[in-house]
This record gives sequence, structure tokens and C-alpha cells, in this order.
Amino acid sequence: MSYRASFYTLGCRLNQAETAVISRTFQEKGYRIVEFGEDTDLCVINTCSVTEHSEAKCRNIIRSVLRKSPQAFVAVTGCYAQIGAENLKKIEGVDLIVGTEYKMKVAQYIQTPSKLPAPVVLHTRRISRDNFTVEAIGNHSEVTRANLKIQDGCDFFCTFCIIPFTRGRERSRKLGDLLREAEELARQGHKEVVLTGVNIGRYFDEGRTLLDAVKALEGIDGIERIRITSIEPTTIQEDLVDYMASSPKLCPYFHVPVQSGDDKILKAMNRRYTVKDYLQFVERVVQKVPDVGLGTDMIVGFPGEGDAEFENSRRLLEESPLNYAHVFSYSRRPGTRAAKMDSPVHPETIKERSKILQQLSRKKRQNFYSRYVGRTVRVLFETRNEEGIFTGLTANYIRVGAITNLDLSRQFRDVRITEVLEDMALGTLL
Repeated sequence: MSYRASFYTLGCRLNQAETAVISRTFQEKGYRIVEFGEDTDLCVINTCSVTEHSEAKCRNIIRSVLRKSPQAFVAVTGCYAQIGAENLKKIEGVDLIVGTEYKMKVAQYIQTPSKLPAPVVLHTRRISRDNFTVEAIGNHSEVTRANLKIQDGCDFFCTFCIIPFTRGRERSRKLGDLLREAEELARQGHKEVVLTGVNIGRYFDEGRTLLDAVKALEGIDGIERIRITSIEPTTIQEDLVDYMASSPKLCPYFHVPVQSGDDKILKAMNRRYTVKDYLQFVERVVQKVPDVGLGTDMIVGFPGEGDAEFENSRRLLEESPLNYAHVFSYSRRPGTRAAKMDSPVHPETIKERSKILQQLSRKKRQNFYSRYVGRTVRVLFETRNEEGIFTGLTANYIRVGAITNLDLSRQFRDVRITEVLEDMALGTLL
């Protein structure tokens, strides 16, 4: 009998990369992968614990699966399974809870997807600190850009962050193993790989750094772009920036979280830099890397953020070379040091400040896109959107659309930018 399996991912790009691998392990066991929301015999939910809202969403997803498929075997893994196993055990219908140490092998623990009288918990607080391998190849058949996990865990312990407790301490993927997966992804037709992890700038395997991994990946035929995902500012070495300036494959793009534009708040967050340090870094990047795309993360409403501190964040975003910001409203996360801090910010104030930064981010992104009107850019096309426009990305992370009847999936095409819409640049195929 061929069982059906579906998957749902909450949270970050790293979770997406891991779900792609977990999906493949079930496929190799003979399961037929179906879209989430369809009738299924088994559902694996890869969870997030960045906020309590993420955990609440996980509980809602479990209930929605069981409403659609009451007899489905429900396996919950990921960060919430690591720190919230006791709460998950109370949700009727959960069959298996798999913590961080065992989640990549969840398929091995399920012989047949039959409902259990009580949930089984596979969990340990002692998450390995050793460098690791990933046995399967990620199942990225539905996407153009494949996520490639190269690192896990973090030693930085920012006061707002639960990740060191949900994913453990930092460790890296063995270089030969990540090259093996990248080679197979290239054979499957993926032209861009996105390097993912918790703190990827700390990649280190037998003396080899993130730059060494990038150089090795560049040697793989078929991989035409290598994109670095979110990376901590204090972990970016000068030689990586220099290499980006001349590399034919490493995308001229950095997403470097700043979190706040105020030194007092940065210190309270246990960030490892000052505003001056951060600005000096981004300005060096702009000077060295032509047409570089620069994004950041900003947290609004961290305890102690008054009007002056928020204004410093707003001014940093407005006056710096940053092209956009992902804006997050601070949410008290039990288990972190920030959860015990005084001087909370009122939710309505957080909402108002978030809106200000989001509007500014949209303006900055559009200004960035507008610089390319009349220019020709190279686009890796992905899919057609709801409006019928085929869209893709430039190397420096500009979303570009083209109106065409052609199927441009996974194709590189030159596009002359003609105008800027609200959320993309529009152009003509050449």
C-alpha cells in the first residue's frame, strides 16, 4: 500500500530546507507526497518557537489537519517540539513528537502511519555539538531556488532569542556532504542554491570557512548562483566581501540584521556591535561590491525602547544604504532574558512604530528598484503570480516581473526594466 504524506513548515528558511529533506526521506520509503490540505495518511509539521504566536499557529495547524483527515498520523517536530513537548502532548490527535536531535530521522521512527493511543516523545536536552551530515537530498521540486543547509545552532544568546535552547549550540555541516547535495540539486535543474543556517557566518569545518564553502560550491557545474541568506554582521570577514565583489556566482547581496538603531537597545539585546560598527560595515560593502543589495531585520518595541530610541532606528533605516527592512514587532518570549526585563512598550505603540518602519522600508525598496529603470538585468525566473506576471529575482534581490505567454520557469533571461510597481520592477524580455 502506498501511504500519502503531507508536510507543513512554520518559520524560517532553515526550517524549509529541513522539511525538504524530511519530505524526501518519506518519499524514499514509498510514501506519495500530497499537497498540504489534501486527505493524507500522515502529516509532518515542522514547527517554530520564535514567538508564542508561532506556537499557537502550530496548534491550530494540528487541529486543521485532524479535521480534514481524522485518522492521519500526526508527527510534530522542530523548535516547538524541542521546548514545548509537554504542551504538545496535551493536544488530542498528536502521535509523535520529535525533538531537535532526532528530527532529520523522523521517517525512521514510523513503521506504519497508524493512530496511537498516546503520543510518543523522542526528545533529549543534550543536542549534539558535533559537525553533521544530512543523509537525504532536499525535495525542492516545486521551487526554483533550492535551500541548502550548511549550519545549525547558535552561541550568541541574544536576549530576545530562544534559538540556542531550541536548536542547541553552533555546529557546521561537513563540506563534502553539502557539496554532495549541491551536485544532486544541480542535476535536478536548480541553478541557484541559498545557503541557510542559524548563524552561517560561523561556518567552520576542518579549518574551512564560509568563503571556502562558497568557492567549493562555485566549482559545481549547473550551479550558477550562490546566495547567502541572513548573516550576522560580526561574522562577515573582509575576504568574503572582497570575493563577492568579483565572483561570477556569489550573489552581490547581504541580509544583515541590525535589530535596532540605538546603542542602548543593542546592548540590552546582547548584540555584539554598535550602530557605528554596523554603519561602517554596510558602507564598506557598498563601496566594494557594485550594485549590492542590502537588507536587514529590525525589532520594534523591545523593552526600554522610548521615542528617542525608536527615532534612532528610524533614522538608521532612512539614512543608511539599506534597501529594505523586515520589521518585527517585539513579542515577549518566555525562556529568554528579555522576557524578564522592565519597561515594556505598549502594544499600540509597537503597532504604530512598526507601521512607520514598514512604510519607510517600502519607500526605500522602491527607490532601489527605480535606480534600475532603463537598465538591463539578468533574472532567474520562478513562477507566474496571481496577476499572470512571470516573476523572478536578480542576483542583488530585485523582484522583476515580465508580461509574457512563455513559460520562463528556471530560466535566466535578460530584462530591460521599464517601471516600478508597488512590489516589483516590471520589464521587457530581451
